[in-house]
Amino acid sequence: MPEAYSISAESIAQERKRVDGDLDRFDVSRVVKLDSLELPKLGDQDVHLKILAVSAEHNVDHAALADTTNIAEIRGGKIYPGNSALGEVLAVGAAVKTHEPGDIVVTHCNGEPDAYGYPLRIWAYDQPDSIGWYATEAVVGAWQVVQAPLDCGLNLWEIAALPLRAPTAHHLWRRAIGIYRVKVSREQRARIQVLSFGGGVSELFLMLAAHEGHRAIFCSGSASRRKHLEGLGIESIDQKQFNRFASRDDVKAFGKHVKGMTDGDGVQIVCDMLRGAVFPAGMAVLGRQGVNVSAGWQLGMKCDFNSANASVRQLTIDHTHFETLAGVATATELYGSAFQPTVHEEIYAFADLPRALEEMHRNVQTGIPIVRVADGMPDAVSHLIP
Repeated sequence: MPEAYSISAESIAQERKRVDGDLDRFDVSRVVKLDSLELPKLGDQDVHLKILAVSAEHNVDHAALADTTNIAEIRGGKIYPGNSALGEVLAVGAAVKTHEPGDIVVTHCNGEPDAYGYPLRIWAYDQPDSIGWYATEAVVGAWQVVQAPLDCGLNLWEIAALPLRAPTAHHLWRRAIGIYRVKVSREQRARIQVLSFGGGVSELFLMLAAHEGHRAIFCSGSASRRKHLEGLGIESIDQKQFNRFASRDDVKAFGKHVKGMTDGDGVQIVCDMLRGAVFPAGMAVLGRQGVNVSAGWQLGMKCDFNSANASVRQLTIDHTHFETLAGVATATELYGSAFQPTVHEEIYAFADLPRALEEMHRNVQTGIPIVRVADGMPDAVSHLIP
């Protein structure tokens, strides 16, 4: 049977007991455990995948911590996580016309699209019976995979960094710029100023903004991430200069700094991704008619703001989740042209996946963490391995 990592309600309870409920001492690597898995039978509309590489994702961190919802308990006591992967098609169901054995594909995490294509559930998280891709093999519906753009100019690990993050960034950006254009036309202001906080998704969000000709500013405490984006023409601010906005004075100092960078104008779009910690700072630097977008709902499910002040300034706050299937396809087309991700310097072995997640939890990585799952790689991708 294929090997796969799992998270159980029992292992969560044991780790919480060990640290006496102190999540600052919680070790995610003690909760994400190697397991075995019996794959479902290949259906007419399914594909059988050999997983080549995966990226570590923050929703797995939340699942392991159970800091918002104990999703493992809700799902019957155990989940198999992992909703971002690069794989090789081993076999296809009788009715599959879009893929064939030997194809290299990327996955997406839209688990159950609504009538408009937006997800009601996320695969390998809250979608019932879904089995994730932190595994050596998987069987999924053909609609859940997209042909990997192997000729996009990225290496294999950079491609593996994008299946979840690129569609999320694409969704955030198209909503942010769309909302702003409802209020301010291109004729009134063609080039805008865009600021984002955080890690992988925020980086890609700014890459899209810069790709479309806008001024992009990255606020992060990671020197390696800032350096990478500066190489792409994206300006940066060290978040640590402002004590990660621990006090109102820090937020005020940050606001003054950004206003100075923008000749007193402020920025037109903010992507905060973390909600809780950076939300006040993001709101402070928005100019009139500004838009704040966030997909970081799990880290701050409740946020306070002065609605009267936001109304006077004509600010819009928008909450997003994940992309539609059409948006996933569009985002994949932008690999290499708009999206050039920062990848963590160590490519983890499959056996080290729990450590990769723990190091992501502790925020000590230099970029998006990638796990090599397959020892032997198909010829189609061998030239893409650095």
